Amino acid sequence: MRTVITGGAGFVGSHLCERFLENGHNVVCVDNLITGTLGNVEHLRGHSGFSFIRHDISHPLEIDQPIDNILHFASPASPVDYLRHPIQTLKVGSLGTHNTLGLAKLHKARYLLASTSEVYGDPEVHPQREDYWGHVNPIGVRGVYDEAKRFAEAMVMAYHRFHGVDTHIVRIFNTYGERMRLDDGRVLPNFMGQALRGEPLTVYGDGLQTRSFCYVTDLVNGIEKLLFTNFHDPVNLGNPDEVTILDFAKETLQLSGSKSVIEYKPLPQDDPRVRKPDITRACQLLGWEPKVNRYDGMKRTLEYFKGKMQTKKAEEKK
Repeated sequence: MRTVITGGAGFVGSHLCERFLENGHNVVCVDNLITGTLGNVEHLRGHSGFSFIRHDISHPLEIDQPIDNILHFASPASPVDYLRHPIQTLKVGSLGTHNTLGLAKLHKARYLLASTSEVYGDPEVHPQREDYWGHVNPIGVRGVYDEAKRFAEAMVMAYHRFHGVDTHIVRIFNTYGERMRLDDGRVLPNFMGQALRGEPLTVYGDGLQTRSFCYVTDLVNGIEKLLFTNFHDPVNLGNPDEVTILDFAKETLQLSGSKSVIEYKPLPQDDPRVRKPDITRACQLLGWEPKVNRYDGMKRTLEYFKGKMQTKKAEEKK
C-alpha cells in the first residue's frame, strides 16, 4: 500500500509515518515545515519505502503513483502556532482539505481527517460526545483553528455523501509524547520545559480548568484502526482520565523533582473550562481504549525533553 501523510514531519504525523512503514506501507510524507521538522523523520529517510515532499498542501499536489490511503494531518495545532500563523491555519483546513480530498477521489483512496476536540469549543456538555455540536466563538482568536477544523469536517462529509469517497474523521483530544516541541505552547511541554529550566510553571486562571491527556502511541493505535473501518462519522480519540491544570502542574513538579514554583496568569480568551472525551463510540466501534497511564507517559516524555535539552546545550558549547 502507498499511504500519503500530510503534516508527516509534525509530532503526531511522524509517529504515523513510522507506524505505517512498520506495517509495510510505502509512505509519502508531505510537509511545508512551518511547524514540523525534518528531525522528526530523519530516522526514516534511509528507509526504501519512505519519501519526503516539501510542499504546502494549501496548493494542489500531484502524485503519479497509485495511492491507497491519505491521512490529512497538516495544520498548526497549538495556540502559539495557529495564533502566529492564522491565515495558513485557515487555508490548510479549507484549501488543504479540498486538495487532499480531490486527490483521494482521483485515486479512490481511503481518507482520514485529523480533526480536534476544539470543534466543541468551550463545551456546555461534559464529557464531550460526537453528537454534541459545540460552543465555539467563530470570530475569537481561537476561531482560526476551531472553524478551520469544523469546515474541514463539513467538506469531508460532503465528499463522502456526494462523491462516495471513503472518508473518516478523528477528533483528537490533548495528545502528548516524544517529538513534541518544547516551545509549541501546549500545557505539557510548557510545564516540563519550565520545570527542567527551574522556571515558574505558568498556570492560567485559577488552574481548575480540566484537560485529558492521551499518550501518542495510544492515539496512533486508534487512528490506524479507524482508517480501515466502514464508519464515516466523527470518532473521539483521547484519554478520559481528566485532571485539573493545577494538579497537572503539581504532578510535573513531583515527577521532575524541580523546585520551581507555580505562577498564575490571566486566562486566555475563549480557553475551554473543561475537556474530556466520551470514548464510547471508539470502544464499541474499534475495540479501542488508551493503555498508557499518565504517569508512565509523562515519564517517557520528560526523559525525551531532558535529552533534547542536553543535546541543545552540548551544541551551544561547540
